[in-house]
Amino acid sequence: MNTGKPKSIAHDWLAKTLAGTLLGFSLAIGCAGLFNGLAADMPLSIRGQLSMWLTAPVWLGTLSGVYFFRNGLRAWVWLGTANLLAYGILAGLRLS
Repeated sequence: MNTGKPKSIAHDWLAKTLAGTLLGFSLAIGCAGLFNGLAADMPLSIRGQLSMWLTAPVWLGTLSGVYFFRNGLRAWVWLGTANLLAYGILAGLRLS
């Protein structure tokens, strides 16, 4: 039984918002780069437009989904790990 004060729905909102804004943007850029690298058979004019238009939905989806994390630290850790994974795969694609 919880006798303490209930948690606010806006708990850690600043940390979550900053994580979604900063790390969400870099994740969106990384995903666009991955798409660009994996769709190399596509003509450049189409591939460039698709990778450019992929950035906004990924960034906004990340920014809106960041509030499902329990606290701001978890948001930073998970999004940081996702960024490391995306840019690691991107670096691996460029080396091969």
